[in-house]
Amino acid sequence: LYFSLADEPGVLSAVLGCIYDAGANILTINQNIPANGCAVVTMTAETSTLRRSLEEVLGDAKASPGVLKCEILAG
Repeated sequence: LYFSLADEPGVLSAVLGCIYDAGANILTINQNIPANGCAVVTMTAETSTLRRSLEEVLGDAKASPGVLKCEILAG
């Protein structure tokens, strides 16, 4: 998963909460050093236990304040 997040407190936490609430297990998180007020985050997650579609989960994450972009990189 790929996210572009505003460099503000709590934004990544909200995204992780959306993924947790859907039942996914986050395996890795890689966050680059923020630049120009934006942080790029990639993560891998085990999604076989999702209670909703991954697209719905990303839609919820995208609706969180500070989420600029999110997309599925592979899956």
